[in-house]
Amino acid sequence: MQTGYLGPEGSYSHIAAKKMRPDGNFRPYESFPLVFSSLVSGQSDFIVIPIENTLNGGVLQNLDLLQSTDGVCAVEKCTVKIEHRLATLKGAKSGNIKRIYSHSQALEQCADYLFKNFPSARLIPVQSTSASLEMLKTEEDAGIVGAHSVRQGITLSENNIADEDSNFTHFLLIKRGEVEKSKSSRYVFFSVTLDNRSGALLALLQVVSEHNLNMTKIESRPIKNAPDEYRFFIEAEGDYSADAVKDAIEAIKRASNSFKLLGCY
Repeated sequence: MQTGYLGPEGSYSHIAAKKMRPDGNFRPYESFPLVFSSLVSGQSDFIVIPIENTLNGGVLQNLDLLQSTDGVCAVEKCTVKIEHRLATLKGAKSGNIKRIYSHSQALEQCADYLFKNFPSARLIPVQSTSASLEMLKTEEDAGIVGAHSVRQGITLSENNIADEDSNFTHFLLIKRGEVEKSKSSRYVFFSVTLDNRSGALLALLQVVSEHNLNMTKIESRPIKNAPDEYRFFIEAEGDYSADAVKDAIEAIKRASNSFKLLGCY
């Protein structure tokens, strides 16, 4: 079974992939759209994507991709602790650094540290934290990588440089097909759209409450080409194999303009 992830090898997505598919074969891709495309085309049997970070919130591109990709569903979730290190060429002095490369999420998660220590440096996004190692060409270059990213000729800072020490990213394992009706789960994950009127969201949340679902996450995203319209992504505790949870989902569908079950895990 082939599992696709955002590469290169050694990225946090790779760590999550190995955690959820320890016996799998792994293939890196250069962008999240390519990761999803590999699943739809059959190149991958599973894919692993980050869906939420405890500092930055939802990974918006992946929420949109999961919503817009038909015939796929999330079947497992895992959490990876994120520990960022400043990477430089061996012997480089911090005072010479003019460019800092990393994934945009990592740059945001280290924003205070970077402002205090490198206020004049250019912050340059790349496809992943581990990809920033390829950008270290001179002593003026630095990257932000995971604490696990050890490579000859590269020096990592001794301490975590993230603005918060308790920094975790949640990843989803996604496969082709729909959620199996007998699938046991701890969480159900779905999206809805509602009428653009006062109280519409409150009415939906009352349905969730009436069916005793403990909502663990809600996030809104603007709908493209529809000004002032939003889609809500909701995660709630629930065993999808239980009739009571299926009844709750049917009630949520009736209360919504559109509904999509994104996964159960």
